[in-house]
Amino acid sequence: MTAMGFDGWCAEIVDQAELMAKHLAGADLRSPVPSCPGWTTAQLARHLGAGHRWAEEIVRTRAAAPLPDTELRELSGHTDGDPAVIGPWLVAGATRLADTLRAAGPDTRVWTPIPGRADAAFYARRFAHETLVHRADATLTLGVPFDAAETVAVDALDEWMELDSLPVMLEIRPERRELFGPGRSVHLHATDTAPGVGAEWLVDLTGEVGTWRRAHEKAAVAVRGPLTELLLTVYGRRSPADGTVEVLGDRALLDLWLARVSFG
Repeated sequence: MTAMGFDGWCAEIVDQAELMAKHLAGADLRSPVPSCPGWTTAQLARHLGAGHRWAEEIVRTRAAAPLPDTELRELSGHTDGDPAVIGPWLVAGATRLADTLRAAGPDTRVWTPIPGRADAAFYARRFAHETLVHRADATLTLGVPFDAAETVAVDALDEWMELDSLPVMLEIRPERRELFGPGRSVHLHATDTAPGVGAEWLVDLTGEVGTWRRAHEKAAVAVRGPLTELLLTVYGRRSPADGTVEVLGDRALLDLWLARVSFG
């Protein structure tokens, strides 16, 4: 478990959904979401709420195989909606997921999309950060400031690093192999965290698979900035060209890395 832990992830799913519902209140849900091209704000909320319900069913039924996920992917009929309806619907799904996760416990065996992972804790952590990042999408669309607790943002980046370094990612997206080569590495450095947090990450691309570690080390390219801006940059919600982070070194490598490893 990480510093957040299972209970922290479960609580965060609901907290982030409640914050997003507040962002949506009174908003025009037909607004396009720049960080999720092709989606309106209503479709963003629908995707997230359907994802909560999909994961909840997997955990509740102890599914041993994937369940249909059409509801969270087929969004063409949900381009608009009433915030007074969609907000509570979003929170209800998040609450149901968190309650089901707590009742199951972190070690309950269920199917997950990740080889070698078959426990409910996967869904707790994944949807804590899925909800966090999609709330960021909503704030970027609606012009609302985005922030996240330090512990949450650090854990979100840790989880991203863990998922991205899995060998299965190279099978899913073989173009990621273009990243690897001698001297290739990326350093992320949060500049606004409390002493002792260690909010620095070194991504090593010199081998046949990518690895990562929390470390302050020289790299081919370094990205420095506030923790939440690092999070948004790594998740592809901000471009380094926006000026919210400082880039030192091989900018072309950074651009290639961000293009190849984006997800979420």
